[in-house]
Amino acid sequence: MADKKPIELEEGWASMQRGIDKLIRLLEGETESQFNAEQYMMLYTTIYNMCTQKPPYDYSEHLYQRYREAFNNYINDKVLPALREHRDEVLLRELLSRWNNHKVMVRWLSRFFNYLDRYYVLRHSLHPLKDVGLLCFRDQVYADVKRNARSAVLKLIEREREGELIDKMMLKNILDIFIEVGMGSMDHYERDFEEVLLNETASYYKRKAAEWINEDSCPEYMLKAEDCLRLEEERVDNYLHASTKPKLLREVESELLAKYEQDLLQKEHSGCAALLRDDKTEDLARMYRLFSRITRGLDPIADCFKEHVESEGMKLVKEVAEAVEAKKEKDAGKPSRDSGTSHEQQYVRQVIQLHDKYLSYVSTCFANSSLFHKALKEAFEGFCNKAVAGSTSAELMANFCDNLLKKGGSEKLSDEAIEETLEKVVKLLAYISDKDLFAEFYRKRLARRLLQDKSASDDHERSTLKQQCGAQFTSNMQGMDKSASDDHERSILTRLKQQCGAQFTSKMEGMVTDLQLAREKQQNFDEWKQRKNKQLPIDLSVTVLTTGFWPTYKSMDLALPGEMVEGIEAFKEFYEAETKHRKLTWIYTQGTAVLKGNFDIKSLELVLSTLQAATLLLFNEAEELSYGEVQERLNLQEEDVTRLLHSLSCAKYQILAKEPAGRTISKNDKFKLNVKFTDRMKRIKVPLPPTDEKKKVIEDVDKDRRYAIDAAIVRTMKSRKVLQHQQLVLEVVQQLSRMFKPDFKLIKKRIEDLISRDYLERDKDNPQLFKYLA
Repeated sequence: MADKKPIELEEGWASMQRGIDKLIRLLEGETESQFNAEQYMMLYTTIYNMCTQKPPYDYSEHLYQRYREAFNNYINDKVLPALREHRDEVLLRELLSRWNNHKVMVRWLSRFFNYLDRYYVLRHSLHPLKDVGLLCFRDQVYADVKRNARSAVLKLIEREREGELIDKMMLKNILDIFIEVGMGSMDHYERDFEEVLLNETASYYKRKAAEWINEDSCPEYMLKAEDCLRLEEERVDNYLHASTKPKLLREVESELLAKYEQDLLQKEHSGCAALLRDDKTEDLARMYRLFSRITRGLDPIADCFKEHVESEGMKLVKEVAEAVEAKKEKDAGKPSRDSGTSHEQQYVRQVIQLHDKYLSYVSTCFANSSLFHKALKEAFEGFCNKAVAGSTSAELMANFCDNLLKKGGSEKLSDEAIEETLEKVVKLLAYISDKDLFAEFYRKRLARRLLQDKSASDDHERSTLKQQCGAQFTSNMQGMDKSASDDHERSILTRLKQQCGAQFTSKMEGMVTDLQLAREKQQNFDEWKQRKNKQLPIDLSVTVLTTGFWPTYKSMDLALPGEMVEGIEAFKEFYEAETKHRKLTWIYTQGTAVLKGNFDIKSLELVLSTLQAATLLLFNEAEELSYGEVQERLNLQEEDVTRLLHSLSCAKYQILAKEPAGRTISKNDKFKLNVKFTDRMKRIKVPLPPTDEKKKVIEDVDKDRRYAIDAAIVRTMKSRKVLQHQQLVLEVVQQLSRMFKPDFKLIKKRIEDLISRDYLERDKDNPQLFKYLA
């Protein structure tokens, strides 16, 4: 059989050209029938034959070149002339049509020339046929129209920004061309479109921001800015590439927010300070959302928040100072209440409300940001550590807790409300630098509550005498009374321990435990009396306290009336039989007694201190006594006698009649029972003039601070052996700052004192260097 005649290049290409021309007529919308299977197979077979012929008739290389030329010819003859006729949106529509046609042409021709792809292209590592078609479009069509197309796209985007409706799908398809011509790379999209888009966006919003900043209030401006950011995000989702989003939003944020932040925040009637002043929480939340988008954008807002909160706090400080001063002028000469005036109590309540308010701002408006928690903390530290009407916040908070917890306090709250308020007070304590001062004031008030509440809860239907005493021993913490009052005491101590550590509350917990143990001991005493068949002339209740836990009380050698002596001797006998090597010290100043007073008009029950009761019982034996006789029989100092007699003869309840009459006590006065005394109540409590404990508390705290500083210095030097003066001071401050803010001068004095006591020594060559002496 004769060899088949090979197909010549021009002969074969003429056949292929007829197929290509038919395809072009179809793409151009001319009248032409679709390819059928026979025509497709003929074209495919022609390429196959021309590529599989033996050399020199293997025309693979020539066909690969002519495949490219077919695209170039079509582009130059049909595509480019059509595109160059149009501008703007019409250009984009034509470009999209031409791009779609081009992809169809690539798909058909790559099928006709498929055999080239399978063998020739692979063997010679050339561009696949589909890529060749795409490269032809990129190098000729895209390169020619990209500027005009980009300009048209940007115009449409600006029209959309101005509120017009545009064909978003067309834009997306056009921008897909910018992406697809990159053939897997984003270089063309970024270089030929995105860079210019970002510059145009910056220019657009620069113009808008310049208009709005002058026309709009801060809230109005923020609404527009938020709306713009939302729309730009939607724009990316609708037709831009996802990688554009962060860059686009950064430009908008820079122009609308970063460049005008100070102007916005400082707007006179609508800036950050005004929004805080007018409680515009929704606008504040929007401000946080917007400026959290820019680097360090929240810092000025946090500073403004801090200044506002501190200013509000200082207003409260000023108001209470003025109110207390006015009250002092009005009540000149009258004794002040020990737990603070109503204005000072109200101050703490207002500080709690202020904290509640701005803590809710931090959580709702500022997304619980640590930056705003820090600003709130610094603001409260700023005014909470200022002197308030001559008192410290530590003292006022202790007084507030006392008023809240004591029986008969002015705060009439439910148990739940008390718990909630106590929790808030403990939170405020975190802002107080002098926590040790709070602890000492609180301990004093706690002691009084525990002792007086016990008295208030005792049954006084009969004449009762109760003595409080201290004993030199220690005891372990055990259970507490289950009453609501004790539950509250335990609750706040638990919170204080969590906030400030176990050492902070150890003495207070010991005091509460003492009361429980004392109740058990009183029960044992009552049982002992029954066993011994002892009948006392008075009902005696004794509270044994541990000296180390309780505040220091004034001890005095009171000459007790016989009725009291008998009861005390009985308790001593019981205690010494039960307890070895422990000494009782009787603290008469803390005792309470109930006496029955037989007056002419009616009998009254008098609730008195032990000292007052001892004083009145003297008048069972003598009708009239002079000042000197009272002092001699009671064996007390003048100061105490004067205070006692004043409370019984010159104050609200004048149980004793004084000669000569008057409002002051002198050594020449004489006293007798005022038999005409009466009161509308059947039972009255006769108070002693209050004593100022503040000075002693501050002295005690100062002394404890000296010990704490000494301990911190020795502890630091023991571990470090050798240390520079500045470093030693810093470490001591760091150790102690949880409880109080130590004074640098005091630390220096304590170092000198420890040197004199041979705990430390200075280096001979460097006086700023200290050495620890073991």
